[in-house]
Formats: sequence, structure tokens, C-alpha cells
Amino acid sequence: MAINFKKSYRFAVKSALFITLFTIVLLTVLMYFFAEIDVTMIVVFAVALYIFSFFVLQYRVEHFIYRRVKKIYDDVSLLDSSTLRNKPITTDMATLTREVEKFARDKKIEIETLKVREEYRREFMGNVSHELKTPLFTVQGYILTLLDGAMNDKSLRKKYLQRAEKGVERLVYIVQDLDMISKLELGDLNLTYTKFNIVEVIQSVFDLLEMKADSKGIMLMFDMKYLKPIMVFADKEKIQQVLTNLIDNSIKYGREDGTTEVSIEDLVNNKVIVRVKDNGEGIEHKHIPRLFERFYRVDKSGARTEGGSGLGLAIVKHIIEGHDEKIYVESKFGEGSEFSFTLEKTK
Repeated sequence: MAINFKKSYRFAVKSALFITLFTIVLLTVLMYFFAEIDVTMIVVFAVALYIFSFFVLQYRVEHFIYRRVKKIYDDVSLLDSSTLRNKPITTDMATLTREVEKFARDKKIEIETLKVREEYRREFMGNVSHELKTPLFTVQGYILTLLDGAMNDKSLRKKYLQRAEKGVERLVYIVQDLDMISKLELGDLNLTYTKFNIVEVIQSVFDLLEMKADSKGIMLMFDMKYLKPIMVFADKEKIQQVLTNLIDNSIKYGREDGTTEVSIEDLVNNKVIVRVKDNGEGIEHKHIPRLFERFYRVDKSGARTEGGSGLGLAIVKHIIEGHDEKIYVESKFGEGSEFSFTLEKTK
């Protein structure tokens, strides 16, 4: 390990000077009383003593401090070998203090980050458990009821089997979304870029969700008539999934007889922004930073009045970011929400 000594020479110089001056004064006094004063001898003696004192002090200081500093570095490097092992050891106390303080700050940030992650992990596991146990208990309840004798009633048997099937479908949906989010987080997005008309994709999503919107009296609409195609360059299937998730959410949490409006606007640098706006219940500001977390629920009561895996917005975020694009959310509680994302425009 390289050793960097910055201020020990100054210490040795001053200390050697003090020792020399003291010794010369003492020697002069002694010679005054017990012998004649020889200036040449005093000068030679002073120079020799000064040089000897300087090197002894310098050697001792360097090794004294070096041993203790090395022990500090060794002790600290046990915690994080990548932080200090590859750095030269210094006996400069100011430098050492700065490095140790920086190390302490970094470790504090690391510990706080680990605490946040642990809290997130606990919350995530609780949410996964909640999402899975609801359909599981539903399926189990209907099957046990059938086994207890309801199987003999044909109409009841069919009814309960149909309800159990819905519970199984919900489980399959959650597991599929979990599998997808895991792949997305590992970077296994497998995007297939093509040129397509985003207006047609939005219209196909409207057609897909029309019946669901009609059941709540929600009107799916564009903000205007788009007579010309708007061509974008992205993965058509993934963008359709993004739009499906966003529009489906606007229906789930939209108010009765409300609207879901989609608009497409040009931006600079060959970009367009797609906006999905509703006049539903809206989202409180404190929840917005966490909306795209897996299973995060604005409603903390623990009961979902609407279906879904709770992974829709997390999937949306990963798909959009996988395209190197941005997603935004704006909401006013009690007035509605707007989700928007950018795409690359092409001709």
C-alpha cells in the first residue's frame, strides 16, 4: 500500500527545532558555569542534534500514526472492502477524518435504503398474500359447499362451479401478471418495433372495453376526430396493453355516467403524447408517487371493489420505460385523473 505523508514533516521540523533550542540553551548555560564557551562546538552540536532529532521524530511519527491509521482502515474495510482497500493509506488526520465521515454517511444512506426496501418487501408480501387469498378462499368455499351436499342440486352445482371458475380465472390473471412483471423487471421485455397507427390501436381498445364501459354508463371518446393516421414507432402489442390497462382503470374508478377521453398531441423532437383522462374519483396527492408500485392500493381498507391483479400500472410503467419514453400522472381528488405517455412519431 502506498503511504501519503503530508504534515508530519512540519511536525518533525518544529519538534526538532524546539529540542535543539532547549538543548543548546542548556548546553550554553552548562558551559558558561563549567567551561569556556566554544561557538563552533555549539553550532556543530546544534546541527547534529537537529538532524538527529528530525529523523528520529519523523520516523517515529510516521510509524506511530501509520500503525494506528492502518488499523482503522483495516477495521473499516472489513465492512466495505471496495470503498477503502484500493486507496492509499494516509496519515493526514484531516484527510482521514473526511474519508471516515464520508464512509459513515454512505453507510447511513445504505442502511436507510435497506430499511425502505425491507418495508417495501413486507408490504409487497402482504399485498401478494391479500391478492391471492381472496380468490383462493372463494374457490375453496364453493368447492367445500358442493362437497357438503350442494352437488346434488343441479342448478346450485352449476352456479357454484361458475363462481369457482371466476375465482380460478382471477388467480390465473394474477399469476400471469406476476410472471410478466418479473420478466419486465429483469429486462426481458423483447420489444418488436413496428410502424403503426396509434389512432387505430386506441379505437380497438375502445371496442374491446365498450361493454364494460356501458355497464357503468361511461362514454369512451376521442377529444376530436382524427381524420389522418398518426404513425408511431413502437411495439404495437405492448402499447395496446398499456392503453388497455389505462382505459380499463379509468372505467373501474370512473364515476357512473362519466367519460373517458383520449387525446393525441404533437411534441417536439418527433414525439407524440397520448393522454387518457377521466372525470372519476381522482387520487389524493400523497398516493401519486407510489401509484406505479406493484399491488399498491390507494384504498387501504384491504378490500377491492374492482377486479384486477393490482399490477396494471406497474406493467404500464415498465413497458413505457422499456421504450425509453416517459409516463406522467396528474390528478385532483374528486375531479378525475389523467395518465399520459410519450411515443416516437414517424411518417
